[in-house]
Amino acid sequence: MDDRAVIVQEYIYRTAVRLVVTGGCRVAELALRDYEASARERLSGPVWDFLEGGSGTESMLTSGRDALDRLRLRPRCLVDVSACDPGTTLLGARLAVPLGIAPVAYHQLAHPEGEVATARAAGAVGALLTVSMFASRTIEDIAAAATGPLWLQLYWLKRRESMIDLVRRAENAGFRALVLTVDAPVVAHRPRDARNGFAVPAGIRAVNVDPSVMSASHEAEAGESAIARHSREQFDPSITWEDLEWLRGRTSLPLVLKGVLSGEDAVRAVECGIEGLVVSNHGGRQLDFALPAADALPEIAEAVAGRCRLILDGAVRHGADIAKGLCLGADAVFVGRPALWGLAHSGSDGAEAVLRTLRDEFTEVMALMGAPRVSDFRSSGIVRR
Repeated sequence: MDDRAVIVQEYIYRTAVRLVVTGGCRVAELALRDYEASARERLSGPVWDFLEGGSGTESMLTSGRDALDRLRLRPRCLVDVSACDPGTTLLGARLAVPLGIAPVAYHQLAHPEGEVATARAAGAVGALLTVSMFASRTIEDIAAAATGPLWLQLYWLKRRESMIDLVRRAENAGFRALVLTVDAPVVAHRPRDARNGFAVPAGIRAVNVDPSVMSASHEAEAGESAIARHSREQFDPSITWEDLEWLRGRTSLPLVLKGVLSGEDAVRAVECGIEGLVVSNHGGRQLDFALPAADALPEIAEAVAGRCRLILDGAVRHGADIAKGLCLGADAVFVGRPALWGLAHSGSDGAEAVLRTLRDEFTEVMALMGAPRVSDFRSSGIVRR
């Protein structure tokens, strides 16, 4: 029996066990796994590896989930939960649930409509969409399809004029904030991409960036990742905290930093006027053996003491993870890969179903936790196993 058959057999067995335990009721976690399995079937091997792979030993692909699984919820009883409200406000934008889609490049790898379909899905559920600088649809088309808030993610390019041009377009299109990724001065070695000689397929482009800036990402070479080569050519690894003032002076949008994992950096960010932090280890795709986001978040929450908004990004697979993130000190959580699984399955409908599942699970957790409002989730609501 080959490895794939073993995986399928194990999946069927676990599904059957869970359905017996739950009396045949829908198990939402399994619904997300169904989308994962479907995406793996639909996507080519190199594309799947690009989306799902990690850096170095790939140990970080499981450590984030392990960190969340070590947390146990501590419910309160005899609370009026007849009307639970999962809504919240994040940097001035009203969300129906404290949930957003993390920035992921090239959504057209998963579905021809790409980020336009993802924007429709996020809007339908009342979630935030963070659009990657390397989106495969124009930010104007994405904005036209969106009914919910949009943020724009940036990498700091050596050609700063390309970055600022995109910022101007985002402002004009109604984006609400900028998210600067700070944990990727270079792209880490990702063995799957190197083994596959991965390059972005010719029919898919980062359409919001000058083609001359992106050309290396399409040039396949055996044994090397074109994504890593592109980052070495185009990312500016020399930027420091002082450069943030240059960016802040060129936009009126709130600035959020993504990839912060230490309390010291969180304090420095607040001192620089940063309005939000995404606590993230880049989905296990950058520094190998880095802290999982769920383990880093309490230190950061204590350090900032409410002076900026916090978002947990990493390994969110169930509505209970939203509750755990809030108890750890986050104002919202991001989900990445599962949104792409849904997109690969059935476009906007699939991505919406993934987000809706997470929202519905979280609303149920609110009732069972005795926490009818998002503000009711505090550190007393979790214990570490």
